[in-house]
Amino acid sequence: MSTGFFWDERTFWHAGGNYAFTLPLGGLVQPLAAGGLPESPETKRRLKNLMDVTGLSRDLEMRSADPASRDELLRVHPASYLDAFKAASDSGGGELGHHAPFAQGGYEIAALSAGLCAAAVRAVAEGSLENAYALSRPPGHHCEPDAPMGFCLLANIAIAIEAARAEGHILRAAVVDWDVHHGNGTEAVFYGRDDVLTISLHQEGNYPLDTGALHDRGHGAGEGYNLNLPLPAGLGHAGYLHAIDSIVVPQLEAFRPDIIIVACGYDAACSDPLSSMLATADTYRRMTERLKDAAARLCDGKLVLVHEGGYSEVYVPFCGHAAIEALSGSTAHAQDPMAVGFARRQPNSRLGAFHARMIDEMAQEARL
Repeated sequence: MSTGFFWDERTFWHAGGNYAFTLPLGGLVQPLAAGGLPESPETKRRLKNLMDVTGLSRDLEMRSADPASRDELLRVHPASYLDAFKAASDSGGGELGHHAPFAQGGYEIAALSAGLCAAAVRAVAEGSLENAYALSRPPGHHCEPDAPMGFCLLANIAIAIEAARAEGHILRAAVVDWDVHHGNGTEAVFYGRDDVLTISLHQEGNYPLDTGALHDRGHGAGEGYNLNLPLPAGLGHAGYLHAIDSIVVPQLEAFRPDIIIVACGYDAACSDPLSSMLATADTYRRMTERLKDAAARLCDGKLVLVHEGGYSEVYVPFCGHAAIEALSGSTAHAQDPMAVGFARRQPNSRLGAFHARMIDEMAQEARL
């Protein structure tokens, strides 16, 4: 079996509103020359272009997908939200939540993004692909059932999980969210349930400002099945791998899911304008390898990476390429042109030891 890559040119045509970076225009906020939000099509397009140039694309099964249907969306989002979103989209676009603008046709593009994710999860869950990557845009992990936010308009991963469950492909899913921002939307959908384990590794105090605490562990039947790891700024490569090894993988082993889905943001990388975490392309390669190994032991290798954030047009392609190399086992390689400089920026040994102790303390609180 092969690795699937789900993408569609139309998702690159999603457009935001009148922003300068993350600030709405007006008052003293001057428009930027490049214009718009940091969530732009170029990070994704340049990833796909790099894959084509290196030959990685030839080692993948390239697919598109149908948009998620209204019935699929209704498993996660109330009709009132979908109707408001569709009406605004048909009327030229707008903004229904916090930092989640869209243009004419935004509803259809968001449904296509969710459809790519659902198709990737379905193909892996039913066994027609070994694993898969969904180049979904707009992203989804901040979107709550009735409230879009943070560039996210539909809860892509939650929609995909509910579709796979409804079709009888899976019973239990685990979501590992290594986007630098807290996966509050995915958390909100599954917070009271014990059939989906949600783990979010995020920079403490980044976005959203009021979610993502370590003690937020779920409620009712879901108590203990939601885990937040608020990580300190400057954590770096070694710190991320320590968190994966000492907390994430043991949690997955205790839960034993039918499939592992990664909310795969690249905004913890060194050059990202929305974070201060110092991850590198090799960080994403090694994290993917570890979760691929865990999936092989726990769920017949069923692993799906779903593209979320990442705002450096220069560096996201190399981070994504490294992750997809590891996912697929391809020998098509993209040498990281920033590896030497970013290695010099990593925490020194004393700070690294401090980070490791912090993570070990979190591990004691995080036992499932």
